[in-house]
Parts: sequence; structure tokens; C-alpha cells
Amino acid sequence: MKLVSWNVNGLRACLGKGFLDFCAGADADVICLQETKMRPEQAEFDLPGYIRFWNSADKAGYSGTAIFTRREPLNVTYDFGADEHRHEGRVITAEYEDFYLVCCYTPNSKDQLARLPYRMTWEDDIRAYLQELDGKKPVVYCGDLNVAHQEIDIKNPKSNRMNPGFSDEERAKMTELLGSGFVDTFRALYPDKTGAYSWWSYRFNARKNNAGWRIDYFIVSERLRERIKSAEILSDVMGSDHCPVVLELDLS
Repeated sequence: MKLVSWNVNGLRACLGKGFLDFCAGADADVICLQETKMRPEQAEFDLPGYIRFWNSADKAGYSGTAIFTRREPLNVTYDFGADEHRHEGRVITAEYEDFYLVCCYTPNSKDQLARLPYRMTWEDDIRAYLQELDGKKPVVYCGDLNVAHQEIDIKNPKSNRMNPGFSDEERAKMTELLGSGFVDTFRALYPDKTGAYSWWSYRFNARKNNAGWRIDYFIVSERLRERIKSAEILSDVMGSDHCPVVLELDLS
């Protein structure tokens, strides 16, 4: 099974930058999107063979997630947990026969880490949610998780320490998640690979110079580790400040 995750930074804009061509070429079973910044009625486009599920933020033009899937899920739910997590369109959970798929756009901690206290609550609550699902069947958790976990996951770790997405607190929460029965699929296959990034600032020619961050992930339940066929970062795919990440699982 081939799964793609991509923070499109506004799907309407990305549609004008080759999104449908990418989807046709990717030939994925499931495409998970973050930061769609739209409601489904705001853009008409042809994507034959896929069933679409949307979770839009209460605030127009903000956040939002989507799952486009060739395999019809048994069940789909939107958001999770307490009411404070249910207004920004950040999570969609699709239940399949053999696993749960959780598409997530993690809240950014903002400048001066202004939203870090909420981010810490989010991290604890989403981890508990994933563990609850994992108690029923394996979990595939993907999306823009807004953290570069290790120094190897960011071009300039020293100068970025304690910036949003590379604070000690956020990194520790990722460590906690991975210690609770989950696997970072890319690092499972490429533990020492450097220069592998999924997001680049639009400033300072960051993408041209590959001065990036790896903040987009596929994380799976530990018992799926041996079923990971491949994990890729498609850094040559344009259309957003993020690039798509891909996971292939052997679910036969």
C-alpha cells in the first residue's frame, strides 16, 4: 500500500502548481494533505478514483486537512479529544480493516514559543489518542508534525535551537511518542542520512541551498516496522514550501 502525505500550504494555490499532475504520477492508494486552507466547495477539480474526506477549520483560509483514498474506509472521524482540539481542522482518522490512518497538522508553537503551552497539551493528548487506537489495531500517523526531532533533521541546529519546531520541549515530546510504541519510518530505514528535509523557508534561498527541516513524517506502530517497504522524501516536487513524503507498507 502506497501512502503520500503533503503539506500543500493552500490547496487552491497548489492546484495551480502541478498538484494533479503529481497525484497522477504518484499513483498512491491514499493521499493525506495538511494546510489545505479551504472548504471543499471552494475548488472543483477532477481526481478520479479517490474518495475525499475534508476537515476544515472554523476560521476561513486557515489550517485544514484532507484524505483522498482509493480504498473506502470502514469509518472516518474528525478531530479528537477535548473541545479545544476541535476547531482548527487538524486531524482526520480513517479506519481500515487492518490499521488506522491518522492525518495530522500539528499546531505551530508560534514566535517566541507563544503557543508552546497549548502545544504541550496537544502532544500529550494526541499521544494518548494514538495509544488508544493502537490498542485496537496498528496505527499509521502522518503529516506536518511541526518538529525537527534530532539535530540530523535540520540544517542549522545550533542557531535554531529553541525556535518554534526545534525547542527542547517539542523534541522531547517526539521522543516520548516514539518511546511509547511507535516508529519514525524514515529513520528506521535511514538512521544516519543527512540533508533529508521536507520544509524550507521561502527566505534566503533556503530551498536552493537545501537549508531545510524534516518536519513531515510517517510514524507507525512498532508492530508495523517489519512491513515498511520504503520511506521517501520527494524533495524535487515543487508546489509548496513543503515537499511530499511517501510510505510503502506491505499489508498483504
